Amino acid sequence: MNQTTQANQPLSRETVQRIDAYWRAANYLSVGQIYLYDNPLLKQPLKREHIKPRLLGHWGTTPGLNFIYAHLNRIIKARDLPVLYIAGPGHGGPGLVANVYLEGTYSEVYPNISQDEAGLHRLFKQFSFPGGIPSHVAPETPGSIHEGGELGYSLAHAYGAAFDHPELLVACVIGDGEAETGPLAGSWHGNKFLNPVRDGAVLPILHLNGYKIAGPTVLARMPPDELESLLVGYGHQPFFVEGDDPATMHQLMASTLDEIVTTIRGIQQEARSKGFAGRPRWPMIVLRTPKGWTGPKEVDGKPTEGTFRSHQVPMGEMDKPGHVELLEAWLKSYRPEELFDETGRLIPELAELAPTGERRMGAIACANGGGLLRDLQMPDFRQYAVPVVKPGVEDAETTRVQGLLLRDVLKLNPHNFRLFGPDETASNRWGGVFEVTDRCSTEQILPTDEHVAHDGRVMEILSEHLCQGWLEGYLLTGRHGFLNCYEAFIHIVDSMFNQHAKWLKTSREIPWRRPIASLNYLLTSHVWRQDHNGFSHQDPGFIDHVVNKNAQVIRVYLPPDANTLLSVTDHCLRSRDYVNVVVAGKQPAPQWLDMDAAVLHCTAGIGIWEWASNDRGSEPDVVMACCGDVPTMETLAAVEILRIAQPDLKVRVVNVVDLMKLQPASEHPHGMSDKEFDALFTTDKPIIFAFHGYPWLIHRLTYRRTNHDNLHVRGYKEEGTTTTPFDMVVLNDLDRFHLVSDVVDRVPQLGARAAYLKQEMRDKRMQHKQYIETYGTDMPEIRNWKWSGKR
Repeated sequence: MNQTTQANQPLSRETVQRIDAYWRAANYLSVGQIYLYDNPLLKQPLKREHIKPRLLGHWGTTPGLNFIYAHLNRIIKARDLPVLYIAGPGHGGPGLVANVYLEGTYSEVYPNISQDEAGLHRLFKQFSFPGGIPSHVAPETPGSIHEGGELGYSLAHAYGAAFDHPELLVACVIGDGEAETGPLAGSWHGNKFLNPVRDGAVLPILHLNGYKIAGPTVLARMPPDELESLLVGYGHQPFFVEGDDPATMHQLMASTLDEIVTTIRGIQQEARSKGFAGRPRWPMIVLRTPKGWTGPKEVDGKPTEGTFRSHQVPMGEMDKPGHVELLEAWLKSYRPEELFDETGRLIPELAELAPTGERRMGAIACANGGGLLRDLQMPDFRQYAVPVVKPGVEDAETTRVQGLLLRDVLKLNPHNFRLFGPDETASNRWGGVFEVTDRCSTEQILPTDEHVAHDGRVMEILSEHLCQGWLEGYLLTGRHGFLNCYEAFIHIVDSMFNQHAKWLKTSREIPWRRPIASLNYLLTSHVWRQDHNGFSHQDPGFIDHVVNKNAQVIRVYLPPDANTLLSVTDHCLRSRDYVNVVVAGKQPAPQWLDMDAAVLHCTAGIGIWEWASNDRGSEPDVVMACCGDVPTMETLAAVEILRIAQPDLKVRVVNVVDLMKLQPASEHPHGMSDKEFDALFTTDKPIIFAFHGYPWLIHRLTYRRTNHDNLHVRGYKEEGTTTTPFDMVVLNDLDRFHLVSDVVDRVPQLGARAAYLKQEMRDKRMQHKQYIETYGTDMPEIRNWKWSGKR
């Protein structure tokens, strides 16, 4: 086993004692946060009234996190290192808060939590307390980019933070419960994308304390040789630091960190002086300590330290006989009188162990990435415009045009912009980016590979979790990016999106957190053009999930053509503190707006397409609304049928690019007032709304509107298969023939004179079915349809 041995003792006895005292101080503050309401320095005998009425928090992982923090402080000072600390066991919140308090960062950003007895009192009381702070590592915690609820994402965040930060060392603590998750299991492969020439380093620290909430963990119970083989197989050089004797463990950890930092610096220096020569075997640590280390050995006659019983609050019922006394003995075991002076301040000889300024892990600049963020150099998106002389006549692959814009964004921003996606960059028509960069891999590259390089800036791996986690880490540390994915499979990161949206919502309310670049999604290969893959690839529901989140954070765009997509993309790349979801097709499709019209339309987010309407100067008989590229085409095809068959019918076409415009202004910053909404959709006329996603989402967004009772929405109804493009809309009743029938049914004045038209629409649907089952493709009138513009 590649384990540091006790024979190597780099620390003097005095240094060991001081590091141990600092660790004891962090442990004392951690226990105090979980339990104490008053009496922070135990100047009085502990009583029940000094203890919080509700005990919340997690102790089990905390002493290990504190141990790591104390030793990272030492190596930072010894080597003058910038280190970002990521705590995968995010419920070790009391430990991280304790450490940023001890180093002084916490009091700088929260002056009321002062470094004295009164500050300690507030520090303890606020933890998991109404009006206070969460029980886990959160945006409120200085130095953090990783939320306590993000189980399994820590290592992905670590690699995202290290990309393009050449001097940074990211110390990522991975809990052994967290290590059982799928996202974390995939994240070990991040080392195949880390280039020592231009990137920082990631130091994974697998913290094995044996248990999760109530049972043993997989990795902790593996035979040591199997565990080592697993980690070696992932491409790491594991160092094992194991035990429970503090004096021995301090020496082991110090000597291990010394060797690891020397190894990392050697890897980087060689690569930067001689060039990239092959993927290095990056070092990592396996730290095995008891769960709840230094806590009560036994509670109520049951073993606690080293068992699952120390996972959360070892003594949760403080009214039980003997529990107050046990807590007092536990707190006093850290000898607080040796750690803090009479005023409650950490004694100087311990305080000086912490780094200073931005070398403190709570104050490192990249953990508040908005402070490092620089605007992208942006080309003028108008130069990529698709010429539109007449609406709906010419076709283009919308996302291919977007790819040309992104190509030049990459070219202009070679150090702070990357693209992320699960092996779909070319499939999703972003292939233009390969004119200026390649896919990134630090593995062996074969002559048969195309567009693969050690310094590529396109980050592809078949794990949506990893792509999302890398991008989040990249954004949170002050850079920009874009993620592309098949629409149906973005659901894989639903919970990751949740946590990032919650992080943004909370961080916007914290004055010292600076705005970061928005998280941008392109969802393509979407539901209406997944005809070749079939039902499993057909799901537009991610946008339903997104709109559940805080309105200050989320934005959803469905541009109908290339020029509107260019305008939306430019806006998204310039925005801050949002999650922008852009849904656009990649297949050849009609182009509707020239660039000037597209910019105006996207700026408004919604509008009447006058060139497709014939109601100017009068009230419409029907409003034909559409949102999404395929629904827009079907709507306009239906309008054209109506114009020919019912030339006197007054039709207004309303197109929606910004989905959130449909909400009331009181619910979303982009929302329209009732007056604006009524002006577009009328107060009493039928509205036939063709929507990209599930129909009930439109009803959710508009249920308060005056004319909601007249709103009829067509969208995806969970019908699909491997079939023709047009048959997908037919299966879901979103086709032009169905939309025409909806108008006939809902415009009273058409009455009996439109009966023949409705029958014709029914017959057209039957003809379509017969045709595709015979020829395997859509009817020529569908395949070759163009907007004629007849009025």
